[in-house]
Amino acid sequence: MPDFETVALTLGSLLAGFVNAIAGGGGLVTLPVLLGVFPRAEPAVLFGTNKAAMICGTASAAVDYARHVRLPWRTLLPAIGVAFLGGAVGAWLVTLISPEGLRRALPFMLATVFVITLLGGPVGQEHAPRFGHHAEAAIASGIALVMGLYDGFFGPGTGSFLIFFLVRLLGYDYLHAAASTKVLNMTTNLGALAFLGTSGNVWWRFFLPMAVANVVGAFLGTRVALKHGSPLVRIVFLCVVGALILKTAYDAYAR
Repeated sequence: MPDFETVALTLGSLLAGFVNAIAGGGGLVTLPVLLGVFPRAEPAVLFGTNKAAMICGTASAAVDYARHVRLPWRTLLPAIGVAFLGGAVGAWLVTLISPEGLRRALPFMLATVFVITLLGGPVGQEHAPRFGHHAEAAIASGIALVMGLYDGFFGPGTGSFLIFFLVRLLGYDYLHAAASTKVLNMTTNLGALAFLGTSGNVWWRFFLPMAVANVVGAFLGTRVALKHGSPLVRIVFLCVVGALILKTAYDAYAR
């Protein structure tokens, strides 16, 4: 019979996969569960365990989206390599530099994203890329590098930030942005895990149940997003970012 820790982490991972597949921010669910179940654990171990499970659900969502949404592979392929590098370097930097300054700035960064999205009118409702192939690939690679570094170094809201930048900078609709985000977010996670996993910062005994649950949640979330399209993705995106603002503000200033 599974112990309490495994059950709690599995259920948290299931919900995280569902939310993450639609709008990013799955770590908003899994990291508080990990911290609640293991309050004395090293943060790097919880971070690495979360990454290991989330990669599976993100990869599953990326494959599912690719079957139904035409992804811009000529744009994504160069960005993938940069995203992996950024994730690995960011995970290495967190062993050298305290993320406290970023922790305090994050609620304000997310609040800016929320307000711009809320007041942005019809942006993101129609898929209308703004640039030619080379320019789009260059901008996407820049986004992937910055978000890879952020994901490896700190992490909360990476998927939501990626959706925001793809919509605002490249002119994607929310559905194409969510689909492309799964590919890039999977790669930033993989880059971070390449460092964290080899340095012993993953509890592999929880990996299988969390990974399976995350894949199931991602499948359900992807189906919901594909059925209802960009309007639903935008609504869930705003809800996730709003929750992230409250959570990160509490972590940074109320504790």
